[in-house]
Amino acid sequence: MKPIRTERLILRNWEDRDRELFHRINSNERVMEFFPFRRDRARADAKMDELRAVIERDGYGFAAAEIAATGECIGFVGITGTGHLPFLPAGSIEIGWRLAPEFWGKGYVTEAADAWLAYGFETLGLDEIVSFAVADNHRSTAVMERIGMTADPSADFDHPGIPDSHPALKRHVFYRLTAKNWWKNRS
Repeated sequence: MKPIRTERLILRNWEDRDRELFHRINSNERVMEFFPFRRDRARADAKMDELRAVIERDGYGFAAAEIAATGECIGFVGITGTGHLPFLPAGSIEIGWRLAPEFWGKGYVTEAADAWLAYGFETLGLDEIVSFAVADNHRSTAVMERIGMTADPSADFDHPGIPDSHPALKRHVFYRLTAKNWWKNRS
């Protein structure tokens, strides 16, 4: 993946120096509030390796977000395939993010997401990018709305990967942004 630069960030593939931060965000109670699991170090390392391999293969994915001025990794923002959700059309691409809490509220996710939308629509020629989150995850849905996505209540779903032991996390709201609307909003 060729790194993507924004005003304050570098979006790039994962490096071994990111392992501690990746583990921290995947085991932090606040960050993982809307997930039914926390990752220990071994599982976090394996997941980071998986994300890195996807980026190497596809040229994009849930990429490390680094503050350009300091070189500090703050989490990830990116686009990736949704093959784990069989009810979505083949080839669907989602946008997603996860940052360490000390970087919340600074506009980093919106800045990086805007760059990924441009990459998806301009470079990859995608027709649509989707996103979804636990219904009560208002921080994420606020970002989805800030970047121009629209809620599609008819597509809300119970996530098949959430165990019945976590019923409050099953219901997910669905957002989408078409290339046509993205281009229209840019003019």
